[in-house]
Amino acid sequence: MSGRRMPCNVAEISSLFLFEKLSAEQIDRLCSEGRVELFDPGPVFAEGDPAACFYVMIEGAVVMARRVGGDDVEVSRTSQPGVYAGAVMAYIGDGKPQRYMNSLRVTEPSRFFVLPAEAFAHFMHEWFPMAIHLLEGLFLGSQTFQRAVGQRERLLALGSLSAGLTHELNNPAAAAVRATASLRDRVAHMRNKLGVIASGPYDGDALKALVDLQERTAERVSKAPPLSPLEASDREDALADWLDDHGVRDGWQIAPTFVQGGLDVEWLEQIAAACDREEILPSAIGWLTYTVETELLMSEIEESTTRISHLVDAAKQYSQLDRAPYQVVDVHELLDSTLLMLSGKTGPQVKVVKEYDRSVPRIPAYPAELNQVWTNLIDNAVFAIKSAGGEGTLTVRTALEHDRLLVEFRDTGPGVPAEVRGRIFDPFFTTKPVGEGTGLGLDISWRIVVNKHHGDLKVESVPGDTRFQVLLPLTATAPGIGPDAISDPAQEPS
Repeated sequence: MSGRRMPCNVAEISSLFLFEKLSAEQIDRLCSEGRVELFDPGPVFAEGDPAACFYVMIEGAVVMARRVGGDDVEVSRTSQPGVYAGAVMAYIGDGKPQRYMNSLRVTEPSRFFVLPAEAFAHFMHEWFPMAIHLLEGLFLGSQTFQRAVGQRERLLALGSLSAGLTHELNNPAAAAVRATASLRDRVAHMRNKLGVIASGPYDGDALKALVDLQERTAERVSKAPPLSPLEASDREDALADWLDDHGVRDGWQIAPTFVQGGLDVEWLEQIAAACDREEILPSAIGWLTYTVETELLMSEIEESTTRISHLVDAAKQYSQLDRAPYQVVDVHELLDSTLLMLSGKTGPQVKVVKEYDRSVPRIPAYPAELNQVWTNLIDNAVFAIKSAGGEGTLTVRTALEHDRLLVEFRDTGPGVPAEVRGRIFDPFFTTKPVGEGTGLGLDISWRIVVNKHHGDLKVESVPGDTRFQVLLPLTATAPGIGPDAISDPAQEPS
């Protein structure tokens, strides 16, 4: 895009604040290498195009914009002479093609001093060598620092997640080991008790009835309904009294096991009826006690191993190691896996509430990177809650908002002060104490949501109610990826 070429007025160029300290010889060289162009209302250059020129406005009015999602968002608007844009980093000379970082348009006929990027870089190196070294160090050093800190933050996050996952896996694994050891002991006692019963004064019909009752008892244990503490206590008292009345020793120890297994006084009456002689009832009760304990232990092992399986599935869902990088996903699965991975960090002090709208559609996205966004936002919310006194509520909500999917994280922490709210997405800005945060979590989240998914990330905050809202498009907008190339795990054969 170019305007109409016009004469270069040396006095006019030297009046611009950017060039006012240059010598007459340097101004002459600028005019000989550059040019003055008049642009009619419309675009001057577009974001992403090769940065061919450095522009300094002489007169007129300009608007600078950045591409966010599918829209051009106005960044600044000014009519001040001397403002500049374009190939401002041409002096870096790193051998990589420079591109315009934003778009520029004029709203009225405007004149610019236009300098080719190569000439701008040459003049900077010739006239300001020390400044070039400082600027290169600042620019390249900050990039290196950002990469190093970003890598360190990812490693810290990975370590935290690994510790949390290890803690979550350890509990059910330890429970399964304990239950297995107890189960071995109960089975040994049950075999011994069966031998005692078999050698006792039982006739064949009574023994067959007891075996049948054992099978039905095991089935009843597997379907035991949950009881409130008061209901369980009342039933334990009733069972203990029945056992004492029928000459069964230590009934107060047996009763809790029977209650946990779903047995009641009516069931004990059936056991008594199956025993044709009252003196053999204690042995039958002892045998069935081991049966109940064995079934309860097997249920505990099943629950523990199922928990381990769910944790492994959550880790696979979170890491997305065996999935395509871009696919159609259910955000609720991503949120659940992230919350499970971070459950060790949330702890009992933070109550997690899920307000999911299950009717929202699956969306095309980069799930592994969205999990990173969820991780950063949840981690910040938990930190805010715990820093305000240690207890609070984290609410995760999903909903449809017009033509986008809303994922909201709401915490009851102290809130984000209004004076820093506009800076929280800036790189390296953090409100956490030194050593607690790098200031890159929200910056990374912003780039993932806005730049990569063409969505939006915003915050609303008052003390006791801070809401980070992620808005994601419902349709594919990833450049270079057509709908046919998107993987949908729900449609793939297992």
